Amino acid sequence: MSEPATQANPDRWKLPALACALFAVDPAGLQGVVLRAGPGPVRDCWLRQLRELLPAGTPWRRMPAHIRDDRLLGGLDLSATLRAGRPVVEPGLLAESHGGVLLIAMAERLEAATAARLATALDRGEVAVERAGVSSRAPARLGMIALDEGIGEEEAAPVSLIDRFAICLQLDGIRLEDTGAPSADKSAIAAARQRLAGVRISHELIAALCATAARLGIDSPRVAALAVRAARVAAALQGDEQAAEDHAALAAQLVFACRAAQLPEAEQEAEAEEEPQAPEEAPESGEAEAEPQAPEETDDISDPKALRDQVLEAARAAIPPDLLARLRHANQRANSARSSARSLARRRPAKRGRRIGVRPGEPGAGNVLNLVETLRTAAPWQALRKTRHKAGAASRSPAASAPVVSLRRDDFRINRYQQRSATTTVFAVDASGSAALHRLAEAKGAVELLLAESYQRRDQVALVAFRGQVAELLLPPTRSLVRAKRSLAGLPGGGGTPLAAGIHLALETALGIRRKGETPVLIFLTDGRANVALDGEPDRPRAGDEALAAARAVRAEEVATLLVDTSPRPRQVARQLAEAMAAAYLALPHAGAEALSGAARAAGSGPASRRQPA
Repeated sequence: MSEPATQANPDRWKLPALACALFAVDPAGLQGVVLRAGPGPVRDCWLRQLRELLPAGTPWRRMPAHIRDDRLLGGLDLSATLRAGRPVVEPGLLAESHGGVLLIAMAERLEAATAARLATALDRGEVAVERAGVSSRAPARLGMIALDEGIGEEEAAPVSLIDRFAICLQLDGIRLEDTGAPSADKSAIAAARQRLAGVRISHELIAALCATAARLGIDSPRVAALAVRAARVAAALQGDEQAAEDHAALAAQLVFACRAAQLPEAEQEAEAEEEPQAPEEAPESGEAEAEPQAPEETDDISDPKALRDQVLEAARAAIPPDLLARLRHANQRANSARSSARSLARRRPAKRGRRIGVRPGEPGAGNVLNLVETLRTAAPWQALRKTRHKAGAASRSPAASAPVVSLRRDDFRINRYQQRSATTTVFAVDASGSAALHRLAEAKGAVELLLAESYQRRDQVALVAFRGQVAELLLPPTRSLVRAKRSLAGLPGGGGTPLAAGIHLALETALGIRRKGETPVLIFLTDGRANVALDGEPDRPRAGDEALAAARAVRAEEVATLLVDTSPRPRQVARQLAEAMAAAYLALPHAGAEALSGAARAAGSGPASRRQPA
């Protein structure tokens, strides 16, 4: 019973071996491979076969996920510059990989900024450095391999890179016993490289590949262009001067299968329903004895529909069986990407503020060199370094003089700062008739106290009011306490309660604050009773439903929110509204402005002083 489990299955290695050979022929044209697999002997076997197929002397570099910009792009070599007394430019990893392959380790942890720089190098074929007094350009035509070790669909390489890489491979499920020899030898790879420039592809095949991409829900034209390139490379590897159907089918398997965003069956069924069969017409007299027509050749390249179906079937055969499960995670990955973008400002080291120490690093890009600490770090090593310099100079040039101070890259120290994370509090005040009748004056007093506290912390405030038929941004984000008090004092009361409009406007203001890299906090002061719909018509049931829908939008954006029930008696409708927006709820009957302000601070959702070290 255990023999079938350990029996090798060489068919599993056939597609990865073909992908390895194609990429070895044209790394720069195919641009990259996404290798979805954990570290292990199977992945090492694929990489070893690729390196053996590449020409001798081809650059082969490995890039860590958290690489510095000066090492990736190149820049001023400070240590060499200080030793030589003139600017010395250090080439980056991309320039060093020109004409070869760059391995991106742990691509699922790659930062968005680094992925953008890699994508720019792929698009331009060169690296431009304009920083630290250095202006240089270096060619960078290369292929990249993203080693994606992510667990689950929520961990994956950046989309900006996946969109530019032609081949996607998933080696999970392949054992070492399944691996075999490469699908081509080194001489065949070299011959294919020479033949590639003259390989042609017909318009019918290009149309078939584009149609297959559309049927699979792939909307990027860059992916279709990469599939065309892969078909030409497959034809060159096989020794053909013209790409054929089997070459396009292989390209569809390697390029489209892992990117499929929908299953093609649903579209085929829809087309079958939209195209009713025409009734057969009875043959006229004299035509009944006509010669029977030959059956259609479905595999003929002259039949565009048959060609599209053949390419689609090849891509469908390579679609992973868990595609539907992966599609269900698409929204989760999008939410995760938004969360990463929101926390980007918190991850950035502070470039100004109160100095709290030093850390190793190089000056530039906003980093300030601490000269005293740098010299203090290098001082214990001066005697040893001067001795080594004299020994080396004696063999090269006896007249060379030792530098006054010998510095290394590890000696540099830059300042660390502590900086407050900017917070903006958006007050959304219900100024309708019911609020004006009950507690608008107390709400104004509480807002004034919170405004004063925000001003002391140098936080920004914004003021939204909703009454009548519309909501209005009375005060854009500002630090001016005088303007805030003046806008609040002039706020009239009365009219209907367009609660949904007020929530939407407050949320839009908060999202605009977040896009600037700051932290928004929403504070609603309302009794929760809505009676004006979004279109301005008085309709209490519809207005309540729209307010709940707007509250759920606040919850989806994960904005810190506080809802203060300003009615004289706590109401269930206000509590339901707070639950819908995942807000802290405060019901404060018979409370004045002091109690409202204190409760807002105690809730923990009000503006707080947050600090971030470098």
